[in-house]
Amino acid sequence: MEHMDHTNNPAGPGTLYLCATPIGNLEDITLRVLRTLKEADLIAAEDTRDSKKLLTHFQIDTPMTSYHEYNRIEKAEWLADELMKGKNIALITDAGTPGISDPGEDLVRICAERGIPVTSLPGAAACITALTVSGLPTRRFAFEAFLPEDKKARRQILKELQTETRTIIIYTAPHDVKKLLPELKEALGERKIAVCRELTKRYETILRTDLSGAEAHFEQEAPRGEFVLVIEGKDPEELLQDERQSWEQMSIPEHMAYYEEQGISHKEAMKLVAKDRGVGKRDIYSALLDAED
Repeated sequence: MEHMDHTNNPAGPGTLYLCATPIGNLEDITLRVLRTLKEADLIAAEDTRDSKKLLTHFQIDTPMTSYHEYNRIEKAEWLADELMKGKNIALITDAGTPGISDPGEDLVRICAERGIPVTSLPGAAACITALTVSGLPTRRFAFEAFLPEDKKARRQILKELQTETRTIIIYTAPHDVKKLLPELKEALGERKIAVCRELTKRYETILRTDLSGAEAHFEQEAPRGEFVLVIEGKDPEELLQDERQSWEQMSIPEHMAYYEEQGISHKEAMKLVAKDRGVGKRDIYSALLDAED
């Protein structure tokens, strides 16, 4: 494995290393991340106090600077300037993989715009860890991270999730769990859920139930620790049925107009209307003739 080049007059920029750190159990750090943190010229950390404990545990004394939500753009520009001078910088987050639900995405974008090499050192990610133990389908999933606090934005996302057929992953703080579960049930109806708490830590718990069961559980027990919710997506058959019912509330000429107003030809619109309503094209043709009469 190649080691970092620390020449004083580099031919080009240094590299940004996205270093995944443990989400709980310290043994989940990789040998490659440990070496990179030791060899980097600088470590950019989301929370320097938290990261100091991790670095002290592994006897790493590389200089550290803070990079977080409140300095995400101006500090990213400064870090990119340092990289352009040939410095190698390791980015770490509070826990898990940088760039997932944290300001790392801005730094990566700015580096990409400036032609600075970026590489990711894989490791722990709470969303993937939760998905794999959820017992729910893993092939397709939608990651929402933390829902916004703003009521209007929150309602909009919950509305979008109503028709989401993929497994849904949401992060939530313990103080928000009891508020979020009824919101999810109202928006999505009854669904299976895996409530994953304190992943990889000593008191890791996975509660596999439904939204009503999860609500009842937290009426009895106060939510504590870090939470990831993994929620069953909507049944595609049920979604299709809902769509058919909504089309059936329209007359066939209105349904045709819906497509034709988008610039779709009369012939194509007939095919789409027939498909939406689960009938043959001939049925649509007959209904349109009847409507004209």
